[in-house]
Amino acid sequence: SRLMALKRMGIVKDYEKIRTFTVAVVGVGGVGSVTAEMLTRCGIGKLLLFDYDKVELANMNRLFFQPHQAGLSKVQAAEHTLRNINPDVQFEVHNYNITTVDNFQHFMDRISYGGLEEGKPVDLVLSCVDNFEARMAINTACNELGQTWMESGVSENAVSGHIQLIIPGESACFACAPPLVVAANIDEKTLKREGVCAASLPTTMGVVAGILVQNVLKFLLNFGTVSYYLGYNAMQDFFPTMAMKPNPQCNDKNCRKQQEEYKEKRAVQPKQIVVEQEEEIVHEDNDWGIELVSEVSEEELKAASGPLPDLPQGITVAYTIPNMEENAVAEVTVSESEESLEELMAKMKNM
Repeated sequence: SRLMALKRMGIVKDYEKIRTFTVAVVGVGGVGSVTAEMLTRCGIGKLLLFDYDKVELANMNRLFFQPHQAGLSKVQAAEHTLRNINPDVQFEVHNYNITTVDNFQHFMDRISYGGLEEGKPVDLVLSCVDNFEARMAINTACNELGQTWMESGVSENAVSGHIQLIIPGESACFACAPPLVVAANIDEKTLKREGVCAASLPTTMGVVAGILVQNVLKFLLNFGTVSYYLGYNAMQDFFPTMAMKPNPQCNDKNCRKQQEEYKEKRAVQPKQIVVEQEEEIVHEDNDWGIELVSEVSEEELKAASGPLPDLPQGITVAYTIPNMEENAVAEVTVSESEESLEELMAKMKNM
């Protein structure tokens, strides 16, 4: 009833439609597990969960998982918890690494045919992984299939994160603007510092998961403004936003192919003609017979205006210099006189 209140308040036209959507969540860790829980509580139709890791006691500083689940696969533990929260949601879990050759093909098959209605594609793929290799695997699969997806991440120091909507051909894919590890041909595994593990804050991960699911709901249910990129910096409480166009020289051939297909679709779409509507005059007619009348007639207005200069088209004068009235008092000039003030005063008395 509280979710349906969004419809009664005019935020969402048809919230019940949420039950018809299928979302695939890749990576059920700090961000992915909370994302899956939020979608389950929102009443999503079906969730596909992909992860190969196990629950450890070291994960307990994060949200969602509990100590008694240590040793279970993350997807198995997540499914058990989520079914208890909302048994109406359908779940499909896969405990494997999507970056291997065999698993990658199965991953693509499930994206293509694992929808709520078997044989239909999923509606959205969410990347909640913590490494570049898995992100590139998701990017490759989605570019090949033309599948819309959202990427998310939290920084190694745990005080910043981001989400990004990627529509193949329309927006930049993950390979369009490669990070340093790709641009410099560096193996990301060599960047790990000895004796230093990545920091983890449940607050930052909760914020990123929250804005990710919020963006998912806006995208699926068509309300509000969907963010193409939204960052989060906890140190300054800064939320940068932007949109990135695809790179025509992207290294991913399928991305370039999707770009061409998108251009062809745009070319055949009819151009929208913008019709300028005249503003309605408010209160011209009213129940009280009140009428605004100028006290200055047209003739008086013209007489009070001076000549208009010859100006180019599009330029007008702010005001004009009024012509001097014919009956205006002429200026009186006083000629200089050599007489003193006393002599002039005496003349005036005699007059």
